Parts: sequence; C-alpha cells; structure tokens
Amino acid sequence: MFLKLIALILPWSLKRRALQKWFGYNIHPSAKVGLAWAFPRSMTMKAGSRIDHFTTAVHLDYIELGQNATIGRSNWITGFSTYDTQTKHFKHQQNRKAELILGEEAAITKNHHIDCTSAIHIGRFSTIAGYNSQLLTHSIDVFENRQDSSPITIGDYCFVGTNVVVLGGSVLPSHSVLGAKSLLSKTFSDTWTLYAGVPAKAIKIIPQTAKYFTRTEGFVH
Repeated sequence: MFLKLIALILPWSLKRRALQKWFGYNIHPSAKVGLAWAFPRSMTMKAGSRIDHFTTAVHLDYIELGQNATIGRSNWITGFSTYDTQTKHFKHQQNRKAELILGEEAAITKNHHIDCTSAIHIGRFSTIAGYNSQLLTHSIDVFENRQDSSPITIGDYCFVGTNVVVLGGSVLPSHSVLGAKSLLSKTFSDTWTLYAGVPAKAIKIIPQTAKYFTRTEGFVH
C-alpha cells in the first residue's frame, strides 16, 4: 500500500519508472497514467495509450491497452482476481481471467463501471461512449446458488452508446452500434448492425459507407 501511495503522487517521469520497477508493469515511454489508482497484478500499456485522472482499477489480473487506447476520467474498474485464494467464490471456474484488454485506438470515455471478474475484450477502434454504462461480467447463479461469471466481447469498430448495461456472456460483433440505454444480454453475430432496446435486438443495417467504421485514428474530431 505504501508503494502505491508513493507511485500515485509522483510526477510521470518518475512514476513510470516506479510502476515498472516496483510492480513489473510494461509501459511504453509515450504512454501515461494520470492521478489514477490503477494497480492490477500485471499491466501492459503500448505507445500513446493512457489512463486518465480519478480512474480506479483494482483486483484485476491484467490490463492491456493497445496503441493509443484510452481509459478516460473517473471510471470504476474492478474485478475478482484469480490470485485471491482466501475465498470460495468462482472456484468452479478454473479458466476464468480477470482482465481488461483494449485494442488499438479503443476508448472508454468517463464515469463508467467496468466489472472484469471475467475477461472484457474491447476491439480496435471501438468506443464505450457517453456516461454511466455498466459492463458486468458476474452475477449470482440462482439455480446453483453461487457466484458465476462470463466474459464480454466488444468487436472492432463498435460504438457503444451512453448509459447501457452489458451483461456477462454478451458479444457485440464488429462494425456495430449499441444504442443508448440498451441492455445487451446475449451473443450477436451480424456485423454492420444497430442493436438497441431492452433487451437489445437488431434494429437495422448500417451502411458500410459510414465513416466511423473506416477511420484510421481513434479520436473523433
């Protein structure tokens, strides 16, 4: 805890060295972590990636940010590490991975709750947009009366609208949009599709001329 507190307040030039030396993180010289309590067991940050101020990321096995990927301000990112041997939760899931992986140019904006008890993978150039969305990989299995979890996959070039809920086991396929305030609770496979509603369903086809899906940099001007 003491080393984490010291690392938190160091200027970035020293903080990066401390994170690598004390915690074994792999952080590219052009990556950056702001005033954020981000201490997974292991972390890789590639060129140009960043974690902004006031984000909390704890109890995860692994975080990986691809080139120029970003996690914005004030996100709450938690999990249930597979290295925690003091509890009986999730003992039946031997292959579970408590990790968050963002592909190249992917972005999580701000004020979201990301539960990585199981893996969450967010593909290249995808955006978790707006505010107050929840990606929840774990819940209670009422039939077995135990904690259970399933991974979430967001494909490449996806746009996830504001204030959505995405549940464990869900897949949003590449080149898709999840509309604002939707509930994604299952696996979809059709690309170039707008999904929306509670629960989400396919609404319409997205034209492949839509420029969001062909951009070569993550930031949208």
